[in-house]
Amino acid sequence: MTNIPSPSVAAMASSVKGAERITIVTHTHPDGDAIGSAAGLYHYLRREGKKVSIALNDRYPESLAFLTSGLGDDILVYEDSPARTLDAIRGSDLVFCLDMNSFVRAESLEDALTGSGCRKILIDHHLHPDTGIFDIVFSETEISSTSELLYYILLSMPGIEGKAANLPARTAEALLAGMTTDTNNFANSVYPSTFRMASELLSAGVDRNAVLARLYLSYRENRFRLQGELLKDNLRITSRGVAYMIIDKALACRYDIREGETEGFVNLPLGIESVRMSLMLKEEDDKFRVSIRSKAGISANRCASLYFNGGGHELAAGGRLVKGKDIPAEAGAAEAAAYTESRTDEFFRQEENMDI
Repeated sequence: MTNIPSPSVAAMASSVKGAERITIVTHTHPDGDAIGSAAGLYHYLRREGKKVSIALNDRYPESLAFLTSGLGDDILVYEDSPARTLDAIRGSDLVFCLDMNSFVRAESLEDALTGSGCRKILIDHHLHPDTGIFDIVFSETEISSTSELLYYILLSMPGIEGKAANLPARTAEALLAGMTTDTNNFANSVYPSTFRMASELLSAGVDRNAVLARLYLSYRENRFRLQGELLKDNLRITSRGVAYMIIDKALACRYDIREGETEGFVNLPLGIESVRMSLMLKEEDDKFRVSIRSKAGISANRCASLYFNGGGHELAAGGRLVKGKDIPAEAGAAEAAAYTESRTDEFFRQEENMDI
């Protein structure tokens, strides 16, 4: 998909031209695509002479910090400075919402977004966007990532002339990084347009080896020690071909696991031939955060929406188990495991009945 609607591009260009203060918002627990697209847009807008802030609900993984280096006070995190983060949104002439299909995905920033009277632009690749709350919508599911969608939008903007070389260098780097993470380094959700984007950015001078080194070759040792324990002692596979791993608070504390350091773990069990779906659950104070991945023909999105208060893409989705709602208020790993096994068994029984 590379055909960006011209009227929407013209409306976005006009909105940017008329705005002085612009804020970029992404979903909670921002990943590589969220930070990559946000940083990429930030550097483009800064070159256009705009005052720009990136407002986040919570912190992002340390492995992505190279994308935000030098931004200083322009990057705001609600859990660190709630008043300043909300004030940035409320004081904006224009807000971009990236890699999120509704305000609720920004959690603590939702009310400020809802109450803001400025124009809002959505750029996203998830299912079921809440289009009614945005003034301009770029929504495409048949694309690898929000970073890829943003890349083709920016190519269509005045002054870029369809050439990757005309993008700011840091915009080009950030968009390549975002696309790379959301495709699991070209392992899933890849389209012809994705390879075209990568080729054009490499030709424009982006150092892909340097990007890969920052993304995948700079982890702490703790991450690999935890990964080994999970695969050796924690991984469970049900008779339905569902693999799952659970990181409770004690396990995360023992390995001093930080935000984002378990990224990609959920994909590992899919390498087992008999596994059809993989889940990883990570305990937080009031919930277990859930990541779901599946093989072709199995809808991770449907499973997440039915049983885990979430959603996402067909083969990659996320959600949560809420303590006191889905499982007992004092539930731990054992209760989360029992819930996971019973609900995924029910999910596959439904799938089988639908095929009859």
